Amino acid sequence: MVGRVCGAGLVVGVLVAGLGACTGGESGAGQGRKTGKPVATACADGTFAWSHLTARDRLTGVSAPERLGKGGGRLQNPMRRVYTPSASVRADGPAPSPAEILFSLGKKAGEIDSDARTLAEAGETWPFTDVRQPAPELDTDRITPRAAGAYFQYAGVKEVAADFRYRCPDGRTVSGHARNWTVDFAVLTDCAVRPDSPVAREAARRSCEPV
Repeated sequence: MVGRVCGAGLVVGVLVAGLGACTGGESGAGQGRKTGKPVATACADGTFAWSHLTARDRLTGVSAPERLGKGGGRLQNPMRRVYTPSASVRADGPAPSPAEILFSLGKKAGEIDSDARTLAEAGETWPFTDVRQPAPELDTDRITPRAAGAYFQYAGVKEVAADFRYRCPDGRTVSGHARNWTVDFAVLTDCAVRPDSPVAREAARRSCEPV
């Protein structure tokens, strides 16, 4: 956690939380209806190839601005949600479990540090591998700026996504797309501060126009 700092005319609060490793069971693949017919399954010893990898900040919440006079004061406006991040795994045929796919994506994106070839071999799980990982709650802290200004808060996450192709030793392949979020953050700033990133510009547009 990065501590909060205050200063007039600057971004005055930043909270960043990473997602570390933890123990627990992995998410399994979805179960289909029983039809009595043979069901194709994915091989367990295939290899992933990833393409079109993206990692970007997404705005998840923003508050209305509050004008404070000399000496600042306690903020009251809550953040409203504008986007709900969620894990997603899609495939066009029999594929490994969503957790295995997200494990491979996490390694590709540098979000998971593991020498294991598969999640099963790793012997541990990460929040990033959980397809049911809930969206982070919006920051409910009420920071007290000590200077005059038109303040607002915003929150966001880092979202990672990519296309994959999974190839079995016998030549069978399946393609798909996977996505998850990794880091959540909350920022308190002044409408007078020039936004320095796409997510900050979107937050300012939603909150500061007009003040």
